[in-house]
Amino acid sequence: MTVRVLLFAAARDHAGTDAVSVELAPGATVAHVRAALAKQVPGLAALLARSAVAVNHDFAEGGRVLEPGDEVAIIPPVSGG
Repeated sequence: MTVRVLLFAAARDHAGTDAVSVELAPGATVAHVRAALAKQVPGLAALLARSAVAVNHDFAEGGRVLEPGDEVAIIPPVSGG
């Protein structure tokens, strides 16, 4: 199945794009998206471990099972000064 992953802030900067598509096996979870994205965009690995994830606009934990067509958002921690 294919899920669309939206990238914001530092995640977008590391990937050089604001969205990517990730191919996953049926029954894949948010944790599988993190792993697949870290392989697809190696520069994101460390940031993914610290980022929140939303599925279809709701925050989600690693065990959340995904459905075909779900939209996943990677939301890095925010800092400012």
